[in-house]
Amino acid sequence: MTAQINTAQTSNAPGTEAKRAEPKGRGVKDGDLKARWLRIAQRLKAELGEDLYTSWFARMEAEDFAAGRLVVSVPTRFLKSWIENHYAARLAKVAEGELGTLEAVVVRVRMAGTPVARSPEAVEPVVRPAHGHHDGLAPVGPSVLGFFAPERSNTLDDSQTFATFMVGTSNQLAHAAAGRVAEATAGHPVSFNPLFIHSASGLGKTHLLNAVAHRIREARPDRKVLFLTAERFMYGFVHALRARDTIAFKDQFRDVDVLLIDDFQFLQGKTMQQEFCHTFNSLVDAKRQVVVAADVPPAQLDTIDQRMRSRLMGGLVIDIETPDHDLRRRILDSRLEALQARDPAAKIPAEVLDFIAERIAGGGRELEGALNRIAAYQQFNRQAITLDLASMVLRDVQANPDQARIKIDDILKVVGRHYNVARQDILSPRRARSVVIPRQVGMYLAKKMTARSLPEIGRRFGGRDHSTVLHAVRKIDEQIKTDERLAREVALLIRLVEQQ
Repeated sequence: MTAQINTAQTSNAPGTEAKRAEPKGRGVKDGDLKARWLRIAQRLKAELGEDLYTSWFARMEAEDFAAGRLVVSVPTRFLKSWIENHYAARLAKVAEGELGTLEAVVVRVRMAGTPVARSPEAVEPVVRPAHGHHDGLAPVGPSVLGFFAPERSNTLDDSQTFATFMVGTSNQLAHAAAGRVAEATAGHPVSFNPLFIHSASGLGKTHLLNAVAHRIREARPDRKVLFLTAERFMYGFVHALRARDTIAFKDQFRDVDVLLIDDFQFLQGKTMQQEFCHTFNSLVDAKRQVVVAADVPPAQLDTIDQRMRSRLMGGLVIDIETPDHDLRRRILDSRLEALQARDPAAKIPAEVLDFIAERIAGGGRELEGALNRIAAYQQFNRQAITLDLASMVLRDVQANPDQARIKIDDILKVVGRHYNVARQDILSPRRARSVVIPRQVGMYLAKKMTARSLPEIGRRFGGRDHSTVLHAVRKIDEQIKTDERLAREVALLIRLVEQQ
């Protein structure tokens, strides 16, 4: 088999490595593929550096190479999504340097304990090199192909459904409207279109959008739903422009029945807004449903074009207000139940939950943050939580959530001083381990100790996107369970930040 592969035309120029194009319909032996993948991995490590390679490619494995398709696998959906969205072109280019011309690079999630898949046709290609044509299709940029495909969207939070949404007087109208949207039939949207939901951060906008998407996919599988953040919309459009294939980008919306857009206030740039306006108008005119969520009502979207604001105000605009005491208490019960499912040792008395509901006047995210602080104190100090201890842990939190709130600047200051790393280094693109660990710990503390959203934290940590913050939070969360030294460091940093 190897001899047949080597019969392909190769470059014999001195000092250059021959590119080997595999014959159509034939593969390579496992040993040969492993050797080639090792060389591809070494090239990736040399180009990206040790830290980046370890973070994203160390657990990638080559599974098959046949018919011009390289199939690789990673252990998690998060890795698959991140590599597709950030390193697709780099992976394809480096692989071609070793394997020759490729039709596609396929990234799949391997399941623990299952045999390696050997049929690349069974997996949809997510990386297509920019040269040549495939099956009569025009070349499509690797980060655009299938980027917003509704059937493969992986941005939904499985925990955010209508069943887990706590309804009270502050949000019952938004909940009812979202339910109407979710129950509508294809081609017959509700009478209000678009639906615009606005509120302060952490009061349930994103939860409702996730719930709508989940309900439609369960009850109305014939309807195609697409859930995007404004940031993701902009990211996809920029890549489409770079690939000179905006038609492929527009086609992603052609058959969408329900478009859900979160964090709309972050939509920036005249060209970007014009593209969204065209997409919005085409969907509404075709009687497709659009749901938009933002921090402020349409009239206060100062960076958005007046015509777009007018169209948004022409639908149903609903405000989610700050929850009352009864709703806050029920939210805390549900958060504690979820916490105990992950950690049965977490014991928070009812009187402490009552105290939190009285002390915290914000939304679900702030309530969860306070609960996490108390649970973390219990975990790190191995003390039973009493009302006095809870009062001490939350001593800097006032009934007014806008006062005495822990600031990200405080976290940056404490983390930088503890690890002896300059603030500008934490915010920089540097990937040295001495900088990456403090940066990830800082993001973890910002998520656990403040009410800031993931996109907000990312912007405060050097303009990073929300997926980078989520990765850092999950990584530190896992490490403190097994790394006692890191757990002690995090507990110390929590106390130092609280003392600021």
